Amino acid sequence: MASITIRKRFDGSTAHMAQIVIKRKGRIVHRENKTFDRRQAAYAWAAQREDELKAPGGLARSKNPSATLGDAIDRYVETSIKEIGRTKAQVLRSIKAYSIADLPCQDVASTDIVEFATELAQGRQPQTVGNYLSHLSSVFSIAKAAWAYELSEQAMRDALKVTKRLGLTSKSHSRDRRPTLDELDRLMQHFADRGARTVKSAPMHQIIAFALFSTRRQEEITRIAWADLNTEHKRILVRDMKNPGQKIGNNVWCDLPEPALAIIRAMPRTSGEIFPYKADTLSAAFTRACMFLGIHDLHFHDLRHEGITRLFEQGLNIPHVASVSGHRSWQALKRYTHIRQSGDKYEGWKWLPDVSTDDKHRTSSGAVPRLTTD
Repeated sequence: MASITIRKRFDGSTAHMAQIVIKRKGRIVHRENKTFDRRQAAYAWAAQREDELKAPGGLARSKNPSATLGDAIDRYVETSIKEIGRTKAQVLRSIKAYSIADLPCQDVASTDIVEFATELAQGRQPQTVGNYLSHLSSVFSIAKAAWAYELSEQAMRDALKVTKRLGLTSKSHSRDRRPTLDELDRLMQHFADRGARTVKSAPMHQIIAFALFSTRRQEEITRIAWADLNTEHKRILVRDMKNPGQKIGNNVWCDLPEPALAIIRAMPRTSGEIFPYKADTLSAAFTRACMFLGIHDLHFHDLRHEGITRLFEQGLNIPHVASVSGHRSWQALKRYTHIRQSGDKYEGWKWLPDVSTDDKHRTSSGAVPRLTTD
């Protein structure tokens, strides 16, 4: 209940202070007051304010009266326990440069989100706009429950539906870029030459081959530890594997094809990780090499696609391929079902002996033993 207190000011005029106090289980959970010159104005404000606080979410809104969408984004990025990844964090921070980020959380409507998507669409593909809204929807999904920020999940759902209907957003197309053997040979030679000149550089030719034969992502490669290697059963524990809705704690045992295991055996035990390098370093080195060699539109992640395709070309079925790739759902592998068995184009690949043998295992003539591919 509100109370009205009458006080005399220094100038002799009368002040009417309306005070609202809300208790829960004997504890004060909210207190606010406002002063007016007239009693009627004080009562009117108190009545209106009490109605606002009694409304669903009213008390929560009072705790964050000036929180903006930008504030919610900051809090999500800074306090999220789950690793959201540098790309998602970068996208969310970039959204703060748009006017929608300055709106109070409770004022962000579906029309504002659609207007934001329309602005994004100037010079961007629908897939990119879709990624922006997808990342932003993560903030909407937890802001109210976690921090009492009044972001409407329904407003986001409505906006996603509208932007899809208008063609402003769409799902990302699955990449089907595969490196040719010639492109891989050029990359391998480039990094082998670099390794000969700079001993301390990352052995990118071995990492590229491992990514291809193991089907591992670059972030996963840099996290693989010697302690997680099971040579007897030819498998590796991939920690925090990327998966929709879960990453941290999603540890998956994955089978290692023989060429991938041979590459691991050739790596020196210099630290706890088998490939003790940063994912960003590997990606940047790969991108620079492609630019230098004139190899167009090839990403490091395309090596995973190539590796999975290779397994299907060898005649492996979906469960067997999933045991290597780590796919929890076989649905994602159905895009490969059109592939027909055609053998292993990497059988006898000239680079396999080089990446599968450490220098100390070479013969006095410099030759290396041949390995049989799986």
